Amino acid sequence: MRLTDFWERMDELHGPGYSRSWARDVVLAPLGCTVSEAIEQGTDTKEIWRAVCTVAEVPASLR
Repeated sequence: MRLTDFWERMDELHGPGYSRSWARDVVLAPLGCTVSEAIEQGTDTKEIWRAVCTVAEVPASLR
């Protein structure tokens, strides 16, 4: 998954104004860090998205 696709899904899930804040503030238990930290560490965005799906109520259309 490309980073732009990841952010499009995040914006659909949380809204464009809140998705960046959520990415900075919420620690994803499966990764042990936030979305922003995982991206900075070079974690594959597909893995990050899977982690988001485990902690947030993600509609099937976005999974």
